[in-house]
Amino acid sequence: MNIWNPVRITWLHRANPVVKLGLIIGLFFMTVLTHNLDFVMYQAFVFTVCLLVLSGVKPWKMLLFLIPFLLAFISSSSSMMLFGKGDTIWWEWGLFRVSEESFYRGLHLGFKGIAFASEGLLLVTTTSSVDLFYSLMQKLRLAPKYAYSFMASIRLLPMVWEEYVIRRQALKVRGVLPIRGIRGIVSRAGLYVVPLLAQSIRRAHRVAAAMEAKQFDGDGAKSRTYYYPFRYSRYDLLVIGLLAAAACCAYIAAGYFPWFGIGDVRFD
Repeated sequence: MNIWNPVRITWLHRANPVVKLGLIIGLFFMTVLTHNLDFVMYQAFVFTVCLLVLSGVKPWKMLLFLIPFLLAFISSSSSMMLFGKGDTIWWEWGLFRVSEESFYRGLHLGFKGIAFASEGLLLVTTTSSVDLFYSLMQKLRLAPKYAYSFMASIRLLPMVWEEYVIRRQALKVRGVLPIRGIRGIVSRAGLYVVPLLAQSIRRAHRVAAAMEAKQFDGDGAKSRTYYYPFRYSRYDLLVIGLLAAAACCAYIAAGYFPWFGIGDVRFD
């Protein structure tokens, strides 16, 4: 059983996937265009809370899933702090130099990463790939040949990993010992890449032939019927209002409760 399966269904699960995709893209643009450190910090906090509440996944599992993004926050912010430019030097040692400007820009970059991760996971944890592509076909007229190609490729990824595991076990049984050093890395890559690539090409060819036989050419996209119909509902309005309110709360909190008081990290 997948440990990331939701234990409860929330409003965000019931909303139309196209609406959720549009909302998340809008939130991405808002985060990209935000240069106020306090605003982006509150965005990271508010959308992380929304993720814990709306994803339906147990909070401790979601926090565990956020550990890689926390490591990305540390690495990206520390890189900017240690190697960024600035006039007010706080600490310097060899190639490392921490200035006031680079410190705040590093925090800004790190909080943006957390905000991006939370916004993206809001979509990923509440929407299956099948639902997303079915909704795109029905609401945005995405050609079936592209939608089903994407769905087939997503389904094939676990097969590639399974073949990799089988290949590794077979090499162990045959007593193929890895060679150390750069030469060993190249030889091991050759042992895995060529067979996996050949199998993937064969499988992709079979899928393409099956799609051609089923006439997934996109000509009958408008007249095609669907087993899973997707419609707009009141949950779409609830989710739009909820995420818009979350963004407004982050903006108001940045104005009334600033932690850093930096209007634009590009110039301050």
